[in-house]
Amino acid sequence: MNLNDPLGDMLTRIRNAQMRGRSTVVTPASKLRVRVLDVLQSEGYIRGYTEVEKDGKAEIEIELKYFDGAPVIQKIARVSKPGRRVYSASKDIPLERNGLGISILSTPKGVMSDNVARTENVGGEILCRVS
Repeated sequence: MNLNDPLGDMLTRIRNAQMRGRSTVVTPASKLRVRVLDVLQSEGYIRGYTEVEKDGKAEIEIELKYFDGAPVIQKIARVSKPGRRVYSASKDIPLERNGLGISILSTPKGVMSDNVARTENVGGEILCRVS
C-alpha cells in the first residue's frame, strides 16, 4: 500500500486506537516513525514500542499509555504536511498549550522535542504537536 504521509498515518492510528481504548497499536516501520516514537516515549506520552517482523515486513507495536482510564495523549496533530511544509527558527518555535504540550521537530541534529531544540538553539521542520 502506498502512503503519501506515513507519519500522518501513524498519528491517525494512535488517535483511533485511543478512541477505542486499545492498549497497543501496530503500524508499518520506518526510521522517521521510530525517531518520533523515541521522543514520545522520552516525554512520557507512550509506554514504549517494539519492532516486530510479520509476514516479512517490519512493523512497530506501540504500547499506549493511560492515566485514570483516560489517554495521556489528549490531542495529537500533524503540522507539516506533504503539501505544506512548516519550518521554524529556534527562537520562533511556538509553545503548545503554554508549555503543557510538545512540538516534535525534525532538525539537522535529528528528531527532537521543542524544549530540546530551544536548548540546543536549532530550528527545523515542525512535524507534529502533542498535548
